[in-house]
Amino acid sequence: MSTKQQPTSPGSDVDQRYAVYDERKRKRMISNRESARRSRMRKQQHLDEMIGQASQLENENNLLSQKINDSTQLYLGVASDNNVLRAQLAELTDRLRSLNSVLEIVSEVSGLVVDIPDIPDTLLEPWQLPCPIQPITASADMFQY
Repeated sequence: MSTKQQPTSPGSDVDQRYAVYDERKRKRMISNRESARRSRMRKQQHLDEMIGQASQLENENNLLSQKINDSTQLYLGVASDNNVLRAQLAELTDRLRSLNSVLEIVSEVSGLVVDIPDIPDTLLEPWQLPCPIQPITASADMFQY
């Protein structure tokens, strides 16, 4: 049994190999283009997300800056009020001392026994609370933002 091989032209086998090679090359090019397109889309999507996040962070930063400014203004107002109250405390303490000295003079001159109240320690030492055990409560509405 002899098998006959069909005669093949020398160019057809080479042409067929080139055709297969060209087909593979074309498929690789299409695949690479599609991969590059997907990569560009992912990159653009990531860029859009980053821009959105940057915008959101800028908004949060502006909001926090405004809250800090408001808190600073509130603090300055409270500190100013506190200074006024300290000055009033000093003035009233001096007045009380003056009135007590007048009462002492009146008591010595008239011979009457006058009960002269002592100046409370809390007026002389305002940094000490009169009742340190008692908690100081504040409402949430006290601090407006």
